[in-house]
Amino acid sequence: MKLRSLWVAVFAALAFLAAPALAAEDAEHPPAVAWSFEGPFGKYDVNAVQRGFLVYQTVCATCHSLNHLSYRNLGEPGGPYEASWVMNEETGEREIELGAGHGRRVDPNENPYVRAIAAAVMIRDIDRETGEETERAGRPSDRFRNPYRNSAAAAAANGGAIPPDLSVINLARKGGADYIRAILLGYTGEEREGRYVNRYFSGGLIGMPSPLTQAGMVAYEDGTEATIEQMATDVTHFLQWASDPHMAARKEMGLVVMVFLIILAALTYLAYKNVWRDVKH
Repeated sequence: MKLRSLWVAVFAALAFLAAPALAAEDAEHPPAVAWSFEGPFGKYDVNAVQRGFLVYQTVCATCHSLNHLSYRNLGEPGGPYEASWVMNEETGEREIELGAGHGRRVDPNENPYVRAIAAAVMIRDIDRETGEETERAGRPSDRFRNPYRNSAAAAAANGGAIPPDLSVINLARKGGADYIRAILLGYTGEEREGRYVNRYFSGGLIGMPSPLTQAGMVAYEDGTEATIEQMATDVTHFLQWASDPHMAARKEMGLVVMVFLIILAALTYLAYKNVWRDVKH
C-alpha cells in the first residue's frame, strides 16, 4: 500500500508540473521578425524607437508603467531623443540637432526634446509647505509616470489584476520581442469567460483587451502609416530599447575588446615564434 501511495504521489506531482507546459502548447508560436537590434552588430532603429515611444505614451501608458526608466534616459547616448550641438554654417551659431551627430552631446537634463516630453506629463508630488499631495509638470529627472497611485488602485481598476510593468518585459518573456509583438497582434475579437481570445497567449485567454483597436490611433510625425501591425512593431521596438537601453554601447565595447584580443593573440604568437626560433622542437 505504501509503495502504491508513493507512485500515486509521484504521478500527481508529474501531472502538476506538466500542466503549465500543456497549457502553453495551446498557444501558437510567435512568428519570427527580422529585428534590426539582433545579432552582434545589431542596433536600434532610432525612428522605430521614437514611433514606438509615441505608441506607448498614447496607448500603453494609460495602464502600464515603466518604473525602471526616467525621462532623461530618452536623451542619453543611444536613446531615441539623444541630441548634439552642431554649428549652423549660415549663421555661425551653435544649434541643437536631434541625433548623435558629430558634435558635443546635449546633457539629457537640458535636452529640449526630453524637457518637452517630461513637461507634458503631470507628476504627483508633495507640496513642501502644506504637505498635501499636488501635481506639477514633469522634469527630465522624474521617473516615468505610473498611471496608478499604488498596486491596490491598479488592481481595483483592472478586475483584480495588476498590469505588468513594461520596463524589462521584452527580456522577461520567453520569445522576447517576437512574443510581445505577437501578443499585440494575436487578438481574434472573441471573448470567453470574461476574457479575450489571443492565439499567442498561453491558454488562449488573456485579461487585457486589445490595446491596438484600429489604424491611425497615433499620428506619426515621419509620415509612416500607423497600421495596427506597424504600431505593434514600433512599440515592441521601443520596449526592447527600454529593456536594454545601453545595448549599442555594450556591443561597441565588445567589438573593441574582440579586436584587442585578436591583435594580442597575434602579437603573442609572433613573440613565441621569435623567442623559440632557434630551438628545435
